[in-house]
Amino acid sequence: MRYLYTIVLHLYAFSIEVASFFNRKARMTRLGQWHTNGILRKKISRDAKYVWFHCASLGEFEQGRPLMEALRKRCPELKILLTFFSPSGYEVRKNYTGADVICYLPFDTPFKVRKFLHLAKPCAAVFIKYEFWLNYLTELKHRGIKTYIVSAIFRPDQLFFKWYGAWYRKILSYYERLFVQDEDSRRLLADYGVNNVEVCGDTRFDRVLEIQSNARLLPEIEEFASGNRLVLVAGSTWPEDEEILIPYFNAHPEIKLIIAPHEINREHLLYIQSLLNRPSIRLSESRVNNSEASSNVHAHDSLKSADCLIIDSFGLLSSIYRYGHIAYIGGGFGRGIHNTLEAAVYAIPVVFGPKYQKFKEAQGLIDCGGGFTIDGRQAFDTCLNNFIFNTIMRTESGDAAGAYVHNKVGATEKILEYLKNSLTE
Repeated sequence: MRYLYTIVLHLYAFSIEVASFFNRKARMTRLGQWHTNGILRKKISRDAKYVWFHCASLGEFEQGRPLMEALRKRCPELKILLTFFSPSGYEVRKNYTGADVICYLPFDTPFKVRKFLHLAKPCAAVFIKYEFWLNYLTELKHRGIKTYIVSAIFRPDQLFFKWYGAWYRKILSYYERLFVQDEDSRRLLADYGVNNVEVCGDTRFDRVLEIQSNARLLPEIEEFASGNRLVLVAGSTWPEDEEILIPYFNAHPEIKLIIAPHEINREHLLYIQSLLNRPSIRLSESRVNNSEASSNVHAHDSLKSADCLIIDSFGLLSSIYRYGHIAYIGGGFGRGIHNTLEAAVYAIPVVFGPKYQKFKEAQGLIDCGGGFTIDGRQAFDTCLNNFIFNTIMRTESGDAAGAYVHNKVGATEKILEYLKNSLTE
């Protein structure tokens, strides 16, 4: 089965190669991986010990970041190699100062795996959440390199637990330790004889608390949000989300809207503006002189006169939630919701679409009364009406969301203590 797996990986790599001629993301992946060996040859110091952290994309990076920074602080003699698979992670964090070497991870084919490990020579490997690369894990085990997975979560529908997945399940024994989020994961693994497991929780709770304490002051956002109207912050939205929330906003002048779409290309921004029939302004327009402001502001050229602020730049959303009274998290009508904790930490109610089942924290928010799922426009309208016209409900729901986050911190310290002892033996 490993040979079949490797053949599939080769075919996947070939498909990326073909797609790179007309797809920007595929092209960035191919070129990024092409540069990996050169980066390792140039930057890896043969006299240093490297702990290798792998994050598939930006979300996993935020999950692993607290551990990387804590390890760097606690064990300064260790250096950190950080790899990404997705351009959406690498391109945003390629200049991250918390790691000593940053590059793309080559495809999980035997030759590329051996070449990567030969050049990187990590003393340990830490994978974040959902990274189960068969050839990497096999080769790490073969070389005697201790390997860990952090903030993992396991469900019965995963390949490991299918009747035909036993060949794949064996790689779970290759980890020195699996740090899982909950008891359900531990019990499921134990049922299949996997006992190298520690329940530590989710490092994202530590990360969002850190983000909250270091949130950026954003004068334009603060100016827009000032006044006596409630502010709905809609983060990481897709068209399916916008078709639900914008009609409600159009019909309710008692609220303002800050919308930060997941994609900020020109076509998507114009699409959002086409749905709006209340005064709007893009954040980039608010930072230029009024005489230069776009005509898309519906004859209004200032933050104070706009009812909707469109965020057309990346990296601000986690700090923007602090200015909201209600949060809507996008993605729930597609592959799955985005980060709910970044909003919940500010003690505001969090609303999201129906595809949240794979996100334990979303279910946790629902259970504690701080999160609310909607399956369409009617449910969204009812939910928002409750928050707008029932101050007590809005406040209690927000408090519940904030408490949920604060009560879940501590995973980083638990994992760090184990790693520190293991790596300094």
